Parts: sequence; C-alpha cells; structure tokens
Amino acid sequence: MLWLAIFMSHEIHTSTPILSALETRFSTRAYDTEYQLSKDELTAVLEAARWAPSGNNGQPWRYSVLQRGTDLHTKVSEGLSGFNRSWAPMASNLIVVSTQKFKADGSAYGSAKFDAGLSVGHLIAQASSMGLATRIMGGINHTAIHETLGLEDSLEVLVVIALGKPAASLDGLEQGLVEREHAPRERHTLDEIVLHGRP
Repeated sequence: MLWLAIFMSHEIHTSTPILSALETRFSTRAYDTEYQLSKDELTAVLEAARWAPSGNNGQPWRYSVLQRGTDLHTKVSEGLSGFNRSWAPMASNLIVVSTQKFKADGSAYGSAKFDAGLSVGHLIAQASSMGLATRIMGGINHTAIHETLGLEDSLEVLVVIALGKPAASLDGLEQGLVEREHAPRERHTLDEIVLHGRP
C-alpha cells in the first residue's frame, strides 16, 4: 500500500524499542472511501478508550461516533476548519470527543481534559494495532458541532478524530496535503522533553 510505503520511507529513531502500535501509528489524511469499520472494530477501539485511567476513576470522556454516509457525519464534517473539510469526510467514522466540565458535586472537573486525552491515546493505540489510521483535529467549530449533536451544556467538545482504513493511494487529496503526507515524522529528543531524571 502506498501509505505504508510512505510511512516506511520515513526513518524512525527511538531510544529503545517501543510497542509496535505506537511506533507504526501514522496520522494520515488519506482514507479508503469504500471501507466501513465493522461493529467489532468500533467496539474494540472504544473499549480500549473505556479502560483508560482517570483521576479518581471519574471517566469524564464522552464519544459521539458518526458513520460515513449518515446525516450527522456530513453535518459534523461541515463543522471542520480549513483543509480538514476536504479530506475528513472520506474517513469511515468521525468521533467527536467531549468531556464533562463538572463533577457530580458541581465542582469544576480540573483534570477532565487530561483524562480525556489519556482515553483518546488508548483509542488511537488500539486502532493502530489493528491496522487502522486516526487523525485528531483541533481545527473545528466547537459551538456548531456541540449544537449539531445536541450535547448538554455540561459537556465541552474537545476534538474530532478521523478513523478508518488508510487509502491505497493519495489521489484523493489536494496537492498541499499530499506534500504533508510525505513530510518526515519528527519528535523532540528525550533531552529536550525530560527536564529531570533523564535515563
């Protein structure tokens, strides 16, 4: 597959071996428009997200899973910004991630976004282990998507995740996006991100 060839052409340097699902994870914008995730596949990625850790086991994350071809998938696609509107509708599913703003006692849920991020990390790792691709989009119209889904005021929309099978080619992407797909995968070194206790 072309996307795999592109991915493999990027040298990846890890300080030590890590989980394959993390090393091979790739945030593509090119999705197979014919592939629809099965119920089992969706259940697996959501189950992985469900088992993420959270402060006091509060589990503040909420997921709205939208299937390509449905009215909500189309409407949420329209709530995306910039380039996202051109490629994201090709994904089998769009997943809107929201989180609770308040705890049961009415106090602010200070760690909710952090906890939701952990849950999303689990979802993405599970998808990668299954040969699926994801891409997180922060460039969205939060208010419009919140209203489209009819979410309660107690929830805050955070991001939208594209989920699907990588396309066999990049033909469906605009030229500017094709170039981005070929961009090197780079990360800061451990020396740059570990401020104390560098191994």
